[in-house]
Amino acid sequence: MTRRAGIVIASTRAATGIYEDQSAPVIADWLTEHGFDIIPAAVVPDGPSVGAALRGLLALAPSVVVTSGGTGLSADDATPEETLPLLDREVPGIMEAIRRAGAAKTPLAALSRGYAGVAGRTFVVNLPGSPSGVMDGLTVLDPIIGHLCDQLEGGHGH
Repeated sequence: MTRRAGIVIASTRAATGIYEDQSAPVIADWLTEHGFDIIPAAVVPDGPSVGAALRGLLALAPSVVVTSGGTGLSADDATPEETLPLLDREVPGIMEAIRRAGAAKTPLAALSRGYAGVAGRTFVVNLPGSPSGVMDGLTVLDPIIGHLCDQLEGGHGH
């Protein structure tokens, strides 16, 4: 069985063409390296568009959805608020580990308010908007993503 994954980039500036997003390619490469087929990335403005993109992806029932951006304290950083209502269960240890990994490099990692959790059988994770923050998060997911997906698919191995 081939696993599919989706990517949502929350960035008003990238969505309006002010600059080119650099996080989606990092996420896509990582997902490909882990054997996922990639649903084309959605680059959307911060705010309610993030929730709409997430709902659209979740309707496709991918194994994983990775978001990047919109997790800070700016007025329009609403990715966590758009994500949380869609989750059936949170996985707080993953976000704790991601923030801890980021904090080893920058104290600003503590400002990331993202969530990780499960919507149906899809794992959803909110990563920071910077490519370095994305890489820190993916490094945390590296050793657990396969097992995480196995469990969501009904596997019971530990």
